[in-house]
Amino acid sequence: MSAVEIPVGLRELLQGYTVEVLRRRPPDLVEFAVQHFTQILEGQRREQRAKKSSAKPAKKGVTFEPKSNQPDKDDEEEEDTVICAEAYNPDDDEDNDTEPRVVHPKTDEQRRRLQEACRHIVLFKTLEQEQFSEVLDAMFEVLVKPQHHIIDQGDDGDNFYVIEKGAYDIFVQKDGVRVCVGKYDNRGSFGELALMYNTPRAATIVATQEGALWALDRATFHRLIVKNNAKKRRMYEAFIECVPLLKSLELSERMKIVDVLGVRAFKDGERIITQGEEADCFYIVESGEAKIMIKSKVSTMAALQDAEVEVARCTRGQYFGELALVTNKPRAASVYAVGETKCLVIDIQAFERLLGPCMDIMKRNISQYEDQLVALFGSSVDLKH
Repeated sequence: MSAVEIPVGLRELLQGYTVEVLRRRPPDLVEFAVQHFTQILEGQRREQRAKKSSAKPAKKGVTFEPKSNQPDKDDEEEEDTVICAEAYNPDDDEDNDTEPRVVHPKTDEQRRRLQEACRHIVLFKTLEQEQFSEVLDAMFEVLVKPQHHIIDQGDDGDNFYVIEKGAYDIFVQKDGVRVCVGKYDNRGSFGELALMYNTPRAATIVATQEGALWALDRATFHRLIVKNNAKKRRMYEAFIECVPLLKSLELSERMKIVDVLGVRAFKDGERIITQGEEADCFYIVESGEAKIMIKSKVSTMAALQDAEVEVARCTRGQYFGELALVTNKPRAASVYAVGETKCLVIDIQAFERLLGPCMDIMKRNISQYEDQLVALFGSSVDLKH
C-alpha cells in the first residue's frame, strides 16, 4: 500500500482548532468547528482583498474580526467566537537564525536590575549562556502607571514580559463579566502562551500601582525561547507522558507544562528545599532520588530538637514541593538529593496556571502525608493549616 500524502497545512489547521477547543471548551464541537473554519476562510478572503487594494503587506499571526468603535450587544456576544490561529512551529521557520540580533542599549545599573528580575524565570533556565545574554540584550524597559493595561484579552501577542517591580491583576472575561483570577506581586512573568501557540491573549493584565517591566519582542522570543523549547519538548515529552500525576491532563496541557519546565541538577547530599522557607516552585524527579526530611519534635532533649527524620523518598517520575503551593504555607519539610539527582522545575505562577486540573489529586495526597507522619511521630499532624 502506498503512503498517504498529508495535504500541506492540514496539521497546522487541525492543531489550531484543537488548541482553541481546549482553551474555550465549547459545548457543541460541530458548531464551534463551523464558526472556527468560517472565520479562517473569511480572514483569508479579507487578506486577499487587502493585497489587491493596497501594497501594504498583511500582518502575520492571528487574524481578528474587525471591531467597530461602538460595538453593540450582539458584537460583544460574538467576540468569543473570533478565532484564527496556527501554532508557531520553530522547525518550519528556517529564516529565523539569519535575522539580525535586536539590541537595546542599557546602563550597567539597568543591566543589573534586569539580570535580577530574570534570575528566577523558568523559561530562561535552560538557555545556554550566550542565548541568555542575547535575550538580555534584546529586552527593553517598560514603565507603567496604575490602571495601565499591559495586555488585553483577545489581542495579538507582541511581547513577553518579566516583572521587575509592581503589582498586577489578572482578569478574564467570563460570560460577559470581567473576573479577577489572580495577581502578580513584584515578581513573575506573563505573555508567553500567546507567543508560543500563536493564539490571542487569554487574559487582561492591569497594573494596580507604578511598576517596571522588561519586555522581549515576539521575533526574538520565537528565535531563542521557542526554538530552545522545541528541543526541550522533544527531550521531555515522553518523560512527562509517564508522570502519573499528569495523566489526567490533556495532551496539549502536558505539552504546555513541558514548555515552562526548568531543569536543575543537584549533587549527592545537596539540599533542594529547606523546611520553613517560602515556596516558589514544584519539582519532578527526572533521575536520581530525593529524600524528604522533617524536623523531629518528639524528644524534649535540646540536643535532639533539631534532628531530622526521613519520611519519604521520591524517585523518577515522582514529585515533591507541591504541599506548600497547595496550602499557601511555608515548606513543611526539607528535601535532599541522594546521589546525582536531576529535577524538572515548575515555578509557582506556571504551577497555578497549568496544574489546576491536578489540584484534587495533590490535595488527596496531603492526607496520605499526614498518615505517614502520624505513624512516625505517634501524634496528629495537620499539614493543611
